[in-house]
Amino acid sequence: MHGYKAPPWLAGVGAWGGNVQTIWPALFSHHHDDRRPRGVPFQRERWTTPDEDFIDVDWYCAGPADAERPLLVLFHGLEGSSESHYAQAFAHWAHERDWDYAVPHFRGCSGEPNRAPRTYHSGDFEEVGWILSRFKAAHHGPVMAMGISLGGNALLRWVEEAGSTASSTVCAAAAVSAPLDLAAAGRAIGSGFNRLVYTRMFMRSLKPRALTKWQQHPGLFDRAALMAAPDLYAFDNAFTAPVHGFASTEDYWARCSAKPWLKDITGLPTLVLNARNDPFVPASCLPERHEVSSWVTLWQPDEGGHVGFPGGPVPGYVTPLPRTVGNWLAQHLT
Repeated sequence: MHGYKAPPWLAGVGAWGGNVQTIWPALFSHHHDDRRPRGVPFQRERWTTPDEDFIDVDWYCAGPADAERPLLVLFHGLEGSSESHYAQAFAHWAHERDWDYAVPHFRGCSGEPNRAPRTYHSGDFEEVGWILSRFKAAHHGPVMAMGISLGGNALLRWVEEAGSTASSTVCAAAAVSAPLDLAAAGRAIGSGFNRLVYTRMFMRSLKPRALTKWQQHPGLFDRAALMAAPDLYAFDNAFTAPVHGFASTEDYWARCSAKPWLKDITGLPTLVLNARNDPFVPASCLPERHEVSSWVTLWQPDEGGHVGFPGGPVPGYVTPLPRTVGNWLAQHLT
C-alpha cells in the first residue's frame, strides 16, 4: 500500500485526485472483488460501560465462539458505523481469512442515542482501552486492532498511553487515514471545497446528535453556540470540548493529536497509513521517519485519498485497503 497507485480512470493531480479517490469509493465502488451485494450479516451485542451507559458491538464470526481464531477489531471514523464501506470491506476480508471480526460503535453511532452526558471524540483512548480489554478477556485467540480516520487517531492515542503494556492486549495495531495533527486537519476540512462538501456532510449529523444530547441533559453545553456553529472548529468549541473536559477546541486538538507521541510507541508493531493527497490530512503535517519510534511503520503513498485506495475497473473495488493492511496485521499474529 505504500506504493499504491490509483487506477487510471480515477487518477488525478493534486486536490482533484484526492477528492475523487475519497468520494467515489465511498459511494460507488464494490466492497468485494466478486461484486457480491452490499451488506454483512452482523450479529449485535450490547455492552454496559463502566459509567452505566452502553455501546453496541457488531460481530461477524467465522465459526463457533470458543475457537481460537484471530479477532480483528475495527474502530470506525467520524459518524461511521459497521455500515461504512471500509467496515464492510474489512468484514469480507476477515471472513475469507477465517478471522472473527467486530466493529464496536462509538457512543451514539449504532443508530440509538447513548444515555450518558457525553458522546465520543478523536482522543477517546480510555474508551478504546476499555473496549479492547473486554475483547481480550472474552476472546480465545489473538486480537488485532485497527482504526479508520478518527478511530485511527483514538487507537494510536491508546497505543501511546498504554506504552509497553499495549502488547499484552493486542498483537499489532494499524491506523488508516488518521488525522494525526488535529489542528492541521481541522484547518484543511474547514476551507475551500472541503468546507462546502465534507464540513456540511458532517454537520448534518453532528448537530442533531448534539441536540439529542441537550434534550437528555439540558444545560450540558451552550445550545445557541452549537446552533450557530458553521464548521467543525466551532462545533468542537461549543460541544466536543466542554462536554468531554477540554478547555477549548485548541486544547482538545492539542491534547488528542496522536502525532507528537508516535516517537514514544514501544513494544507493539504499529502501522500508520496516510495518502499524501488526503483532502482531510495535509501531507505537510504527516510524520517523518525521525518523528516516530522504530515500532512504527509509515506508509505514505502519493495517492489514495481519505480511506479510499480503490482498485480495478469501473466502478472499482475497495479491497486493496483491507487486503494490504490486513496482510500486514497477519504478519504479527505470533
